[in-house]
Amino acid sequence: MIGYVTIGTNDLEKAKTFYDAVLAPLGGKRTFANGDRMQFYGGGATPGMIAISKPYDEKPASAGNGSMFGFPATSTEQVDAAHAAALAAGGTCDGPPGQRMPTFYGAYVRDLDGNKLCFFKMG
Repeated sequence: MIGYVTIGTNDLEKAKTFYDAVLAPLGGKRTFANGDRMQFYGGGATPGMIAISKPYDEKPASAGNGSMFGFPATSTEQVDAAHAAALAAGGTCDGPPGQRMPTFYGAYVRDLDGNKLCFFKMG
């Protein structure tokens, strides 16, 4: 149902390196860019995309309080791999991989700008 979401960054080049590594285990890859301000990613098991972007108003990007971006995986191994890739790329753990509910396996990280990400497998 979601076409795309935008995640703010203060350093687009570092963010692209981070998201290249983090999204690869989920089948994500760069799709297209909007100049030196925004990079889109797509692929994987869902049609939606994410965009990493410098804020349009040129003010500093900040993580939203209560905001979180969920990335579906096709296996618990993909969840584990994405979490490990995020940590290796400089992210911080915000909840290690594990079974949260009987039908939800998830892992949580903060990206380089403090945005909260969840990698999850339902079912």
